[in-house]
Amino acid sequence: MKTLLTFLLLACAAAAQSDPSFAPVEDAPGLPRVLLIGDSISVGYTLPVRELLKGKANVHRIPVNGGPTIRGLEQIEQWLGDGKWDLIHFNWGLHDLRTDADGKHQVPLEDYQRNLRQLVDRLNKTGARLIWASTTPVPDAKLNPPRKNSDVIAYNMAARRIMEEKGIPIDDLYGFALPRLASIQLPANVHYSKEGSQVLAERVAASILAELRR
Repeated sequence: MKTLLTFLLLACAAAAQSDPSFAPVEDAPGLPRVLLIGDSISVGYTLPVRELLKGKANVHRIPVNGGPTIRGLEQIEQWLGDGKWDLIHFNWGLHDLRTDADGKHQVPLEDYQRNLRQLVDRLNKTGARLIWASTTPVPDAKLNPPRKNSDVIAYNMAARRIMEEKGIPIDDLYGFALPRLASIQLPANVHYSKEGSQVLAERVAASILAELRR
């Protein structure tokens, strides 16, 4: 256990050096603890969300790119740790739906649904309030690795059914970002400009604050 803890601390320190979004957070006493789980899109909005909720919540994030649901299942116990979480804002999908040269998804839709159910069940056991963030849009462009927006829609629909069944609020980042893509997303890229990540952060922070106050 001590060896594992040392490894995790070293990994977190290395990640923090490469991206300040991964830096450990020292909790301010008396504030709710929030955990962000997601891929590089969430990495982009982590710091501005943290700033927007300064004095209102302690905003942590997993110390890596959350990747597909298969990575989530492998690492969720490490990510959750031993502390108590008041709210978890989470997403998987953009990596699941990526395709290889043969057009096969990294995680087929049926497997994605099964994996996501397992992850939601595990998150529910924390006792934290949960918010699902829908996967953000994919532009109509040649991407590497390949992704299609029609798959984003299909995977989001599957996730929505699970969240509605479980009674989990949805932060619809897809619907929020779609009409703004030209001004917030990088050209021919699934990622967002610094300004675009700030726009997403404002939406995420508002969703978190609303749920904490509910």
